[in-house]
Amino acid sequence: MTLTVIHAPSGGPTPVLGPNPDRVENLACYLARGGYRAELPPEELLARVEAAELRGHGGAGFPTAVKLRAVRDGAGTPVVVANGEEGEPGSVKDRWLLRARPHLVLDGLVQAARITGADRAYVYLSDAAAERSVHEALTERDPGLPVELVRTEPAYVAGEESAVVRRIDGGPALPTAKPPRVFERGVGGAPTLVANVETLARLALLAAAHDATESVLLTLSGGRDAPVLTEQRYGVTLRQLAFLQGTVEPKAVLMGGLFGGLLPSTALELPLDRARLAEAGTGLGCGAIRFLAPGECPVSVATDAVDHLAVESSRQCGVCVSGTRALRDTLVALAEGRCDADGVANLARWAQGLPGRGACGLLDAAARLAGTLLNGFPELVAAHRSEPCPACAATPPDAGRRLRVHVPAPLSAPDRAGDSSRPTQPQPQPHPQPQPAPACVG
Repeated sequence: MTLTVIHAPSGGPTPVLGPNPDRVENLACYLARGGYRAELPPEELLARVEAAELRGHGGAGFPTAVKLRAVRDGAGTPVVVANGEEGEPGSVKDRWLLRARPHLVLDGLVQAARITGADRAYVYLSDAAAERSVHEALTERDPGLPVELVRTEPAYVAGEESAVVRRIDGGPALPTAKPPRVFERGVGGAPTLVANVETLARLALLAAAHDATESVLLTLSGGRDAPVLTEQRYGVTLRQLAFLQGTVEPKAVLMGGLFGGLLPSTALELPLDRARLAEAGTGLGCGAIRFLAPGECPVSVATDAVDHLAVESSRQCGVCVSGTRALRDTLVALAEGRCDADGVANLARWAQGLPGRGACGLLDAAARLAGTLLNGFPELVAAHRSEPCPACAATPPDAGRRLRVHVPAPLSAPDRAGDSSRPTQPQPQPHPQPQPAPACVG
């Protein structure tokens, strides 16, 4: 698996990547950068979050202030959860954040507890290196409320908020039916905020009066070039991001992890703007974007992605099990040149009728992949009906393993040099990197 590189844009440190994204940030450095501030009263901080229009960065993009207020106003003493279970195979930002800037995430968790009135907190994750880093950060500073680390097995559905609550309560990390929503009745029956770790990081930055909502963490992958973890301002186009990643003339774009579907190359001028992306029938999701090189086939990528979703189904909803399998099998037939007109018609019908019928968004993602393939690449789909595709034959579905991206491993800060689990030499860095701040190298 190719190593992922970190790219920090020129013009100064970006708010979430920070000045030293290749290193673990220790407490002294985080405090020197204005961390753990509690100057604003909770109501004023909530007003600041609302004015900044902070949205969730886990996939749905729901307004953070609305979630905070709903949990605060619920019946009972709230619970707050930092959700670091990154189920999308093409995303690495959350695990990197927990590994490299654990204090930023914990600070956001503390600020969320202040706003909601929570008396306990959880950090939910599946990455061993992230767990070690957060544990070390907790030994450096008492957060002022009980914080428990809960480890789960990585899975596509394990980060869905009801699955998070179910696992924390001692059950399997599988989604539950709604209602109730977790903000109404979550961990132990208490109103619960389940927030993505990037969202909490930006909440901490807002508490410290830093610009926190003009940029987004992105995981860019595709082609033969290395994947890239970067932070970019909203408004940058897909074409600019493809150039940054190294796939200069992509054939298609897989958006938002697996949830945003496939876009044709004619959409490369689309800016990273939630409204514009929604108008185009897609979304940013978790910030994972894969660019298909000229030799790759969108049918093959869609088939592989749906195969991954079929394997990852929690098998609780019959419609999800049968729906994802039917979508996958029909896409496999299309890739092999043996899908007739009825098969294509079935794909179109399922793409319209399956969304919203499962307990989580997995089935929706599979349906959107099929629908965007049909709508964005009609001539390609027609060509696949008549004969097998050499590119598809060379890349049969492998449950999404080709879509996975390697998490950058930050170097230990000077006072953590004894941790042999992290690399002792810098990783290859073909993209420009920020220079270490002279006053603080951690």
